[in-house]
This record gives sequence, C-alpha cells and structure tokens, in this order.
Amino acid sequence: MRYLITLLTCLAAISAIPAHASDDGVNPRTGAPASWPEPVKRSRFSQFLIDRLEAGFADAEDTNVWDAQGWYGGDVHKGWLKTEGEGAQGEPLESAELQLGYGRMIGRFWDLQVGVRHDFRPDPDRTFLAFGVQGLAPYFFEVDAASFISDDGDVSLRIEAEYELLITQRVILQPRFELNAAVQSVPEAGVGGGVNTTETGLRLRYEISRKFAPYIGFEWTQRYGETADFAREERAPTSVNALVVGVRAWF
Repeated sequence: MRYLITLLTCLAAISAIPAHASDDGVNPRTGAPASWPEPVKRSRFSQFLIDRLEAGFADAEDTNVWDAQGWYGGDVHKGWLKTEGEGAQGEPLESAELQLGYGRMIGRFWDLQVGVRHDFRPDPDRTFLAFGVQGLAPYFFEVDAASFISDDGDVSLRIEAEYELLITQRVILQPRFELNAAVQSVPEAGVGGGVNTTETGLRLRYEISRKFAPYIGFEWTQRYGETADFAREERAPTSVNALVVGVRAWF
C-alpha cells in the first residue's frame, strides 16, 4: 500500500507539469526549459562616474583635477569612456586625456579592456593603443591597470587601486594609490624611463545621496628619476603635498 501511494503521488506530480514546458524544448545556453525566463537580463545599462572633481591646495601651486569614466552595455560586453586631467588654477591645463574602448568580461569581477587613448596635453598631443584590465581584486580593492603604446612606439604603464572603508552608511574613507611608469624616456612630454610618478591619497566623503558626495582629503605626489630631473629643469616641484576638496558623483 505504501508503494502504491508513492507511485500515485509521483504520477500526480508528473501530470501537473504544464504541457508546454516539454513542448517548448530546452534553452541551449542554460539547459532550462525554454519557457522559463532568462536567469540574467540581457538588457543594456549605463553609468557615468565622476570619481574625482577636486581642487588641490599646496605650497607650490593650487590645482584642479578631474577623473571620470562611463560605460554602456550588458554584463559581458561594454563600451568604455575614460577621461582625466590636471592643471594649475588660473593656468592652461598641464595634462588632459580621453580614452575610448571596448570591455569584455573575463571573470566574475574582471573586464578585459582594449581601446584608444589621446592626450591633448601636454604638447605635442599623442595617441596610444590601450590594453588593460579593470575589476575588483580580493579584499574588495578596486583596480584599474593598463599599458599604453604611443604612435611613436613608446610603452607606458598605469596602475590605480582604491579601497572603500565604510565608517557609517554615509561616511566613507577611501585610500587611493596610482603608479605611472614608462619603458622609454620621452623628454618632450616630461616623462623619464622607469617609475615616473606615484600618487597616494586619502579622502573622507559624506554621501548626501548615493549619487552625490562631497569630500575632503590629502594627496601626496612624488616624481622619480628622469621625470624628477625634467621637473627640476622646468623649476617644478618633485614632491607635492596637497589638501584636496571635491565631489564624487554618478548617474
């Protein structure tokens, strides 16, 4: 009797399955019945993040800085835009660049990126092929690492890393580190071979909303080797400590 009840229960469960589930076949990508909804939406999204829009105050000179990036696409394929620049307040820009590229997801937290970078400043302007990775490293470090090959064959490297420490749900402390290096020396651009510069910063922001947060912080910039020598020739400082005030926003 017990086996009969079990058999009848199984037959009842099978008969309750909608006929269209088997008639529609199987989704070849997921292995699920074709009538089931997609586990991940195939829609396209976009975001534009202004990571740094700030004024820096130092003994040598006061500066303005921007650092922003945006993307459009889905989980796997994205189009990227990145831009950053810097200049002394009241003076022409010292550096300004724009990157356009394509990103392909290569892991759960990583995108492989290829594209083109153009430097509008310093003169003369230069164009680069860009190749890198961007994503979330273990322990929640946000990393953006890229190599660049200029139209003259000069090779350079940039690595940026950030970490967000939540003091409260709205108060966030963000350490940041950036390293720039080059294989060749490019005197006309003020770039020497080897490690050129490092930037080490600490910013404390308050999120008025998730999309807008003013911040205050500290940034230490250090030039090395030939890059420091080129700076001395231009009577520019090789080490700068600056108080920074700015905003971070995204939409």
